[in-house]
Amino acid sequence: MKLSQSFTKTLREVSQDETAKNAQLLIKAGYINKEMAGVYSYLPLGLRVLNRITEIIRQEINAIDGQEIQMTALQNAGPWQKTGRFDDQVIDVWFKTPLKSGGELGLAPTHEEPITNLLRKYISSYKDLPLFVYQFQTKFRNELRAKSGILRTREFLMKDLYSFTTDEASHQAYYQKVEQAYAKIYQRLGLGDCTFKTFASGGAFSKYSHEYQTLLPVGEDTVYFNADKSVVINEEVLNDAVLQDLGVEHSELQSARAAEVGNIFTLGHKFSAPLELSFTDQTGQRQNVYMGCYGIGVSRVMGVIVEKFADEKGLVWPENIAPYQYYVVGIGEQGEKIAAELHQQNPELILLDDRDLRPGQKFTDSELLGIPYRVVISDKTLANHQLEITSRQNGTTNWLTIEDFKSKL
Repeated sequence: MKLSQSFTKTLREVSQDETAKNAQLLIKAGYINKEMAGVYSYLPLGLRVLNRITEIIRQEINAIDGQEIQMTALQNAGPWQKTGRFDDQVIDVWFKTPLKSGGELGLAPTHEEPITNLLRKYISSYKDLPLFVYQFQTKFRNELRAKSGILRTREFLMKDLYSFTTDEASHQAYYQKVEQAYAKIYQRLGLGDCTFKTFASGGAFSKYSHEYQTLLPVGEDTVYFNADKSVVINEEVLNDAVLQDLGVEHSELQSARAAEVGNIFTLGHKFSAPLELSFTDQTGQRQNVYMGCYGIGVSRVMGVIVEKFADEKGLVWPENIAPYQYYVVGIGEQGEKIAAELHQQNPELILLDDRDLRPGQKFTDSELLGIPYRVVISDKTLANHQLEITSRQNGTTNWLTIEDFKSKL
């Protein structure tokens, strides 16, 4: 990308009705645009970040045998009525719309019913199991108060994975694989040191589910944890029985605010029974499929990363998910020429600021945009046959020869 050709612009001010730090910075830097409360468009730079997060998740889910599909956002009421969840009293965040031909459709807040209904066509025998299916799909939730920028929205991107196994033991084996995959995902996203598997309410089919919570002052949840954070508990399930189960004393725990960035649930037969997803076992008996589900809010993770790492100057992206690795500025005729050549040779790595602006304004924008490294090529640096490279994360500056930089690329 050349900034001279970008239709987006950096802003100095954001509307006062946007109070969340993550959204303010992303709007200022031209990554997203607020369409209405709880609804955001992702602009070229923002989409690149979203896609990089998605690709990291995809790689790790593929590594545990996930098969990627894409289901519809529009939902037939039938499967949801069978589970009782089309009722607004059961799920109170539905967006629904009438059909001109009669009847009513919904916009999916989640996809347990449609994936269960779909797989009735493909699962009939124990030989068809286990099966692990996932997607990246836009979800719609009619939140009463959309807030916290892209941390809580009415339209958002989610990775949802569903497991289908013959029994609980097979389910638990895969559940552990997902735990390991999630640990790798958050490590690769730069959140590994501050994101923890957290005990939460398990619902009807297990004593606990697990959330993945990132310690964050603006998070909506409160979590309690012991000294080495080997036990982390959501405040909503904190009681004497849970403490006894987990072998910790309340006096050992301290608390902090946190933001949920993922969850994993045992579903058992909650959906397979009413939707009649079953298989013939090795004895010829019909059995309900045993299910689990595993979510990560992709756009929510992006907002958490902004909140976690941004500073007073702007965004600070971890290298693995930054839209570009290098923000290159050429100063003077020769500097501009070399900068343009480097960009032409490495368009996926380099964001070229070739706008007709003062260097100081370009440097300010480089800090706002949060690209991991700013590279300056000028008459001053070229006098020593070098360029200047500065880390956005810690501000350290080094000098490299042009050839060394090309080798680095």
